[in-house]
Amino acid sequence: MVDFKGVHFPKEVILYSVFFYLRYPGSYRDLEEIMEERGVDVDHGTLNRWVVKFAPLMAAQAQSRKKPTAESWRMDETYIK
Repeated sequence: MVDFKGVHFPKEVILYSVFFYLRYPGSYRDLEEIMEERGVDVDHGTLNRWVVKFAPLMAAQAQSRKKPTAESWRMDETYIK
């Protein structure tokens, strides 16, 4: 589980911000404006630190929850022109 100990914002705000930055094209300043429209006053530098810190942790957690895939695979004998 991702540890949010010591952060000054609610966990939901951080998760939403990191998800939004990774999912949609845009800059940290754009995300700062989007969060301001939603009533959260956060600096673009703080958003950068959140993405750098929490994105790899969230990716590792998601990777560990994925189902394992088979080690070997075979292709049918088909011919594609």
